[in-house]
Amino acid sequence: MSEKLLKSAIAPLQKALSAVDAKPARAMLKTVMDESVEIRMCHPFGDLVGPAAFFDHCLAPLLSAMPDLERRDMIVVGGTTPEGSDWIGCMGNFMGTLVAPFLDIPPTGRLAHMRYHEFFRIEHGRIVEMQAIWDIPELMMQAGAWPMAPQLGAYLCTPAPMSGDGLRVSGDGKAALDHVVAMLEDLCRHPANPDPKIMQLEKYWHPRFNWYGPAGIGTARGISGFRNWHQIPFLRAMPDRKLDAMGDLMSHWVSEGDYVCETGWPNMRLTLSHDGWMGIAPAGKEVLLRSLDFWRVEGGLIRENWVLVDLLDLYRQVGVDVLGRLREFNKARNLGIIAVPDGMDA
Repeated sequence: MSEKLLKSAIAPLQKALSAVDAKPARAMLKTVMDESVEIRMCHPFGDLVGPAAFFDHCLAPLLSAMPDLERRDMIVVGGTTPEGSDWIGCMGNFMGTLVAPFLDIPPTGRLAHMRYHEFFRIEHGRIVEMQAIWDIPELMMQAGAWPMAPQLGAYLCTPAPMSGDGLRVSGDGKAALDHVVAMLEDLCRHPANPDPKIMQLEKYWHPRFNWYGPAGIGTARGISGFRNWHQIPFLRAMPDRKLDAMGDLMSHWVSEGDYVCETGWPNMRLTLSHDGWMGIAPAGKEVLLRSLDFWRVEGGLIRENWVLVDLLDLYRQVGVDVLGRLREFNKARNLGIIAVPDGMDA
């Protein structure tokens, strides 16, 4: 299926969720999603079946917390994977005024943002599978309610591509995909080879690249920022990291023009054997990570990389209930609905 025709399959979803209204949004999902669509959502939502379940368990609570909810796509990439499946990857921000609790995250009465990476598998013009990570910890931080260790990277509302073409992606993406895959292969030569030079970061990454990690890890700038605020703690804690071709794990790769995206559920298997990553103790156990990623290549080098990892599910695997700790952390706070005055009586 052509990329243009493929993307048209989610056009009604994009239109209806650009300014969410409950009744038309619920009806729209039934038109674009197969009745038995497999919904694979980040923790705590889990796996769901059918468009009604996605609306009732995911969108409706978010809409209750943000009645003026908007879904703003910033990157849309579509194409056929090497295995022959048609996928569309979307990166963007949910935005709205957080006036009521969401998953017990306290309301702020102010504009809030939550990044999403959402991937849709298309068959016969309809969505038959969805894999999505919402950056729920990002809302916790805005509410002053993040209950875990402070992040090392910078905190910011994740921006759109610097090139401004994230919604106009087109063209043959083979060169970009080859570049990203070669980068990952060299990346994984370390730490088996203890010399970090074996990764050849300068060969693949722009000197001023931005790495937009999930809340809990944060954003890094350039090779030194990437290594200090993400890579070194990550590899110190889990030195056995590998590519996704590990038994039953598999990623779905799509590339178009200068963009590459990958989804897998999960797509990384690692052992949390040492200390140093996000304040997590060395559990000495294997963990499976869900990582949904986007790369933009510019002039033959990676200029920007958007990464979301289902961190709440990772904590769950090592026995830490982040949402439970959130509730304990905020017992003394008012979790009622905030009525923001219209200012006309000032």
